[in-house]
Amino acid sequence: MDLTIEDLTVEVAAKTLVRDVGLNARHGEVVGLVGPNGSGKSTILKCCYRALRPTAGRILLGDADLRGMTMRESALRLAALSQQSSVEFGFTVDEVVATGRLPHTGLLGRDAADARQIIADALRTAGAGHLSGRPFLELSGGERQRVLIARALAQQPRVLILDEPTNHLDVKHQIDVLRRVRELGITVVTALHDLNLAAMFCDRIHVLDRGALVAAGTPRQVVTPGLVRAVFGVDAHVVAHPETGVPQLLYSPDTALDGAFPAAVTTVEETTPA
Repeated sequence: MDLTIEDLTVEVAAKTLVRDVGLNARHGEVVGLVGPNGSGKSTILKCCYRALRPTAGRILLGDADLRGMTMRESALRLAALSQQSSVEFGFTVDEVVATGRLPHTGLLGRDAADARQIIADALRTAGAGHLSGRPFLELSGGERQRVLIARALAQQPRVLILDEPTNHLDVKHQIDVLRRVRELGITVVTALHDLNLAAMFCDRIHVLDRGALVAAGTPRQVVTPGLVRAVFGVDAHVVAHPETGVPQLLYSPDTALDGAFPAAVTTVEETTPA
């Protein structure tokens, strides 16, 4: 299922957080949102999973406008992991993941007979199968993050929204989780801080700065020294990964620039394979 954002603007307390942003995540793609802190990544994702109402513009799931769906209808199509996801009750890991089944069953309904298998599969896909049965509140931050990803997967969405999914994860599990997400074969839109991880796992990358979309394209087209310097204020060398060929950044440690990318959108023509 495609996810399409058209002319999205978000204003809160007379402040414009996002202005005129548009993007399309096609079926089966992993699309990354990158940008400095406060650039609008989480604001856009909150609009996608309906935690925030946009001031203008619209979001489509397939051909359907999100505004015309009930919360349950959208939850049957789209699942999300937000930065604020938390569980404060004394649930087991399996019980936490089972809450991802609520759109399918309602609060009082019964799930299908294969619910336990769905939960087990979601835990395994998130690299958390060994945590089954453990008290959630006794887990480390990284373990909790993997369980919360499993909860979103148990929802069996066609579109998955991930806001900084690698938070609290060590390097091994960052790579493992993003690799597993890629293998799902569903549409994924994710905000990432690590540009190298974005280049490794995203089909396309959208770059945000001060609430505006300033560049979009494949990793090879977007991850360039000029863009990194202008948007993030650091100098970097770009090298090809020796195994995959995707661009990877080597940062210069002594740069602390005050650059600003032009406000106009620079959408790169996607002529080079990802």
